[in-house]
Amino acid sequence: MDFLTEMIQHLELGFSVALSLQNLWYCFVGVFLGTLIGVLPGIGPVATMAMLLPITFNLPPTPALIMLAGIYYGASYGGSTTAILVNLPGESSSVVTCIDGYQMGRQGRAGPALAIAAIGSFFAGTVGTMLIALFGPPLAELAFAFRAPEYFSMMILGLVAAVVLASGSLIKAIGMILIGLLGGLVGIDVSSGMARYSFGISALTDGISFVSVAMGMFGFGEIISNLGQTSVSREVEVSKVSSLMPTKTDLRMSIGPILRGTMLGTIFGILPGSHTVIASFSSYTLEKKLAKDQTRFGKGAIEGVAGPESANNAAAQTCFIPLLTLGIPTGAVMALMMGAMTIQGITPGPQVMTQTPDLFWGLIASMWIGNGMLVILNLPLIGMWVGLLKIPYRLMFPGICLFICVGAYSLNGSPFDVYVAALFGCFGYYSSKWGCEPAPLILGFVLGPLLEENLRRALLISRGDPMVFFTRPISAGMLVAAIALLFLIVLPQVRRRRQFLADADD
Repeated sequence: MDFLTEMIQHLELGFSVALSLQNLWYCFVGVFLGTLIGVLPGIGPVATMAMLLPITFNLPPTPALIMLAGIYYGASYGGSTTAILVNLPGESSSVVTCIDGYQMGRQGRAGPALAIAAIGSFFAGTVGTMLIALFGPPLAELAFAFRAPEYFSMMILGLVAAVVLASGSLIKAIGMILIGLLGGLVGIDVSSGMARYSFGISALTDGISFVSVAMGMFGFGEIISNLGQTSVSREVEVSKVSSLMPTKTDLRMSIGPILRGTMLGTIFGILPGSHTVIASFSSYTLEKKLAKDQTRFGKGAIEGVAGPESANNAAAQTCFIPLLTLGIPTGAVMALMMGAMTIQGITPGPQVMTQTPDLFWGLIASMWIGNGMLVILNLPLIGMWVGLLKIPYRLMFPGICLFICVGAYSLNGSPFDVYVAALFGCFGYYSSKWGCEPAPLILGFVLGPLLEENLRRALLISRGDPMVFFTRPISAGMLVAAIALLFLIVLPQVRRRRQFLADADD
């Protein structure tokens, strides 16, 4: 009973913060921009958040994080609109929605498909946010028992899990993480005061700007990649939307997939890796196996829309749990959120809940409000979203490039940050050409300094004895789990799934 009373008090605090005019405005801006980016193929929420990070520097922490969170789950929602209407997934997680959603559109049932996608996304997002509110405090209390060895082992487990659960080559993913770890160590060594990896360049003594790396990898890199694809600017045939009202049969057939998709998305959201992609593909596979008539799938089965869209949005919400409670990002988007929190002077982890409860609970309350905004915003504006697809990409990318350059320059008022962004843009492009995911590099870049700090602290406490990581039960358990995950990669089914996800991203 005390727990319930305390939870109600926390939520009252959260809604009092989230319902202020300033935070409502930034929540609206976030979900609007997120939906806009989700509709446009080839950009994605990571690139958008990377480009918009400089804008949040002058904002207070709470509205800044509310806006960035809105961009993320808004983009996760917005990708379904073009997937259903024009067979173009705005996000990689919306690829599955194209299979049956577009077929429903061709049959004149685009309206019910969009409505079910909205209902499923809203329900899953609401449940995901509720789980953050329920499990956040207990996990944060558990995290207070962690010391330097536990944090080091947990970060190792997170990096290993991100590699194992990602797509593509294991060796390439490890290589990208190592590059990210090394990049995060550039600058002045706090212990010795000596410059590391600066190569005599004075601008590097302050380290490589995380924002410049992110803007380059996900901004310039995506632009260069998209300019080589003529399909981005092709004319599309838009399915007509006559009525948005689903039938009773549609609703009855969608209840089960929505519930199962929400459950799958919740599980995959907490795990490191491509949460939304894995969750949506897993949901579609599950619904197809449970269906009495599997031949309907691929021909307009509404379960093929309801399940994946619910899983997609549930994963987009619950991936905030490890970041806000343990301080561990589970993917590129959460790494950007962690970077934004660090720039705002906030240390991600259990301290967020105790030291800045207004930010923690205000962010959670804003997710409920943002999910409601998404439903109200998206269905009436379907025509406008689709109209954006007809803008040739050659007219869009100069403005995006200018925005990235201005954002990078505004970090320190130095052109060096623009050069860094351009360099990592070229690296990001060639990385994608070579089949290397950028997300592990970003994770390594963010976690590298924290990993080193906790390693040094643990060894200092133990007077240089590395067995401290194995004599403490929690630390030893996480290291054993990391080793077990590495052995998983040799299993044939895991290797097939990695290749499947790599082909889906392509």
